[in-house]
Amino acid sequence: MPLTAAPRPSPGRAAVARRAAELRANTAFAVAGIPLHLVGLLVLAEPWLLFVPVSLVEIQAALFVPVLVVALMSGALSRAQRKRFRTRLGIRIPAPPAVRRRSPQAVMAWLRSAATWRMVGYHLLAGPWASVGTVLALLCWIVGTGLGTVMLWIWLVPPEARIKGGTLFEIALFSLVGALLLLLACWLTGAAVRTDTRAALWLLGPSRAERLQLRVDDLTEKRAGVVDAADAERRRIERDLHDGAQQRLVSLALNLGLARATLPDLPEEARQVIDEAHREAKEAISELRTLVRGLHPAVLEDRGLDAALSGIAARSPVPVRLTVDLPERPSPTVEAVAYFVVSEALANVARHAEGATGAEVRVHRRDDVLRVVVVDDGPGGADSGRGTGLSGLAKRAGSVDGTFSVDSPVGGPTTVTVELPCAP
Repeated sequence: MPLTAAPRPSPGRAAVARRAAELRANTAFAVAGIPLHLVGLLVLAEPWLLFVPVSLVEIQAALFVPVLVVALMSGALSRAQRKRFRTRLGIRIPAPPAVRRRSPQAVMAWLRSAATWRMVGYHLLAGPWASVGTVLALLCWIVGTGLGTVMLWIWLVPPEARIKGGTLFEIALFSLVGALLLLLACWLTGAAVRTDTRAALWLLGPSRAERLQLRVDDLTEKRAGVVDAADAERRRIERDLHDGAQQRLVSLALNLGLARATLPDLPEEARQVIDEAHREAKEAISELRTLVRGLHPAVLEDRGLDAALSGIAARSPVPVRLTVDLPERPSPTVEAVAYFVVSEALANVARHAEGATGAEVRVHRRDDVLRVVVVDDGPGGADSGRGTGLSGLAKRAGSVDGTFSVDSPVGGPTTVTVELPCAP
């Protein structure tokens, strides 16, 4: 028996079904919010139910005390409301930055916080107002359903139990009013949900400035993760090259050297080929060591920034005076940035500072800032916009939220200053 595809619902029926499901979800969401909104109203109305304020002081107390109670309950109520939005509508409302209330100063700061009073405004004003619309919608649903189905009730009731006197016109009028009330109930439900959602997004979540700050913090954290991942990848490549390719080249050069020393009867052409291969292997080893050192020097990881910078200063063609004052080691990422900043700055001195007779590198940490200063006595005139490598230094510093500046008047000296944050 051949298989036949199940008939697809028509677009009109699919739209009606989708609209009905949305209406049921909105109604359930709005009804679920009524108990939560009533909490604020009951707290606000309780003093007025116990006594009738007469004097100005009593009126102020009747207003101030309930508002303070709602403020104290705002955290729990807001969490319940955010859960309602998340589970019923799939809308995630981020919580504003939390304030710990562990001291009188923290409590005062929490009471002065705009986020606290935004939540109070939602629980005392916006939320109850949305619940009023929900209650009206429920009344319209109940009354509209009763009036709209009056014909059905008349048909179900036995003839002897029917109420006399109702004409066909009156029955039709009741049905029409019921249908209009059902349409009004649909509109009120949607309006109540939209009002509640907009108010919650504005009042229960962070403000625009707080959202921007959260976004900045999130991007900063992601960028730090990318920088750390890139640094870890450089370390892995350095280890692979050092332990793999470099060792193979060393073994190759050693074998070629042994072949040249232990095979004296080789023809001259073969000996020349071996000599050339031996020389090329040693040059490849030297270039690979330079490449590995440029990726991430092992001495930086093993012995720290002081030892790594000492190696740079010793290899520099320009005499370098190095001063390092680090009470404690910064993070590996900051260490790597500082190392490469000094390395590239000294390379720029050797390439571009014609006539420079010396350079000075000062690295010191004060509080949570690592300050790197590279000074040379060259002719000056360095400009980060002319592609001399200074723009790369600025990018390296900016990768960890550091600052970069260069002072290079014509005639010298040139001073490159980089400050890198070391806060944990």
